[in-house]
Amino acid sequence: MKKTKLLLLSTFLLATYFSYGQKQWTLKECVDHALKNNISVKTNKLSIEVSQKDVKSSKANFLPSLNASTGGNLNFGSTFDPVSNNRISTSTFGGSVGVGASYTVFNGFRNLNTYKQAKLGVESSKLDLEIIENDISLQVVTTYLNVLFAKENLEVAKVQAEISKNQIDRAQAQFEVGATPKSDLLNIQSTAANDAQNVVTQENALNLALLQLAQLLQVTYENFDVATIEVGTPSAALLYSSSNQVYQKALTNRPEIEKAKLAIENAELGVEISKSGYYPSISTSANINSNYGFSLDPPPGFTNTGLLTQLDNNLGYGVGFNVSIPIFNGFRNDANVERSKINKLISDNNLESAKLRLQQTIEQAFLDSKAAAKTYEAAQVSLEAQREAFKNAQVSLDYGQMTQFDYDQVRNRLVNAESALIRAKYDYVFKTKVLKFYYGENILN
Repeated sequence: MKKTKLLLLSTFLLATYFSYGQKQWTLKECVDHALKNNISVKTNKLSIEVSQKDVKSSKANFLPSLNASTGGNLNFGSTFDPVSNNRISTSTFGGSVGVGASYTVFNGFRNLNTYKQAKLGVESSKLDLEIIENDISLQVVTTYLNVLFAKENLEVAKVQAEISKNQIDRAQAQFEVGATPKSDLLNIQSTAANDAQNVVTQENALNLALLQLAQLLQVTYENFDVATIEVGTPSAALLYSSSNQVYQKALTNRPEIEKAKLAIENAELGVEISKSGYYPSISTSANINSNYGFSLDPPPGFTNTGLLTQLDNNLGYGVGFNVSIPIFNGFRNDANVERSKINKLISDNNLESAKLRLQQTIEQAFLDSKAAAKTYEAAQVSLEAQREAFKNAQVSLDYGQMTQFDYDQVRNRLVNAESALIRAKYDYVFKTKVLKFYYGENILN
């Protein structure tokens, strides 16, 4: 009884272990894991933090600066005594303390525009992160679909291998009673061997697809598997009306376009910052300071005044302002302004270039989707025809009206038609998801 319980417990634990170890990842889990653990994503998140620190630094330019200072001197040797009008030998220590503050009142709006640039830098870094996350998501979806494609190919190969295996038994029985020549049996055995080899080939293709996805997710390949999803039946009705429809929508949601627009804003601020060199700058300052001194070997009758008393007696204040008016600086301001205007033109061109690349990519994806839909429809027609031909060939073979060689040719065409349909289906699904990606729709469904 104890052995039975122990056996049942062991069986349960092993079943639990293998069910856990063979977890099937969903598409959403794969994408979420990749976005969370990808090194490029982590690096760009740190870049956002750096940009935020730049904003903090630029804010500080609006605040006054306050600094405290102190210093001291130790002197030895002969010094003049104003009381006795004689030079005496003595050692003294003295120093000063002070606090100073300064504030920039006006500098051609340089601080304000620099602050605006820093805020744009944060937004630009966020868009960089969004671009990378989009690219990773699309890459994961593509690799995930490759795994499903490999799985369907493997299932087709297994079915064909099983059919071939069953035909060997049938042909062996017919050969033993003299109904078929040995050459037919050998042909069937050869076909079965090829089909079994194709199963191995498709298993390797599936393992490679799973390995690529596991490496993309940065997880261990051992026991890695994905859940099968229903990709649906491709239809031309699922396409958008035109590539321009997708392009116009993409202009409003693609981070690449938004980043290029931010670059133009940044360049415009750069022009304003460079123009600040033509304006006068105004700053104010205030300070308070005092000093002290002690004789380390005072002469008879001399007493050092206390530190606090000295600091109070010697206390001084000061306020001031400074105006700097640029008159001539070797045309450096002119060069800076001209350079910043050229950078603005470059940013304008970069935006147009980004729009052009986006339009060309969408146009290509749209045509690819249309072609993939037509290819799938043609593959469906071809498969139906090959299925009917295979049924007729099966009947003809049973009645001895077709040779085994001709029958194998028909069956091979059926296998190729099935593989072509699977390939066309996943090709269409992927290319449709690319369009959805640019249109801004969820590609995880």
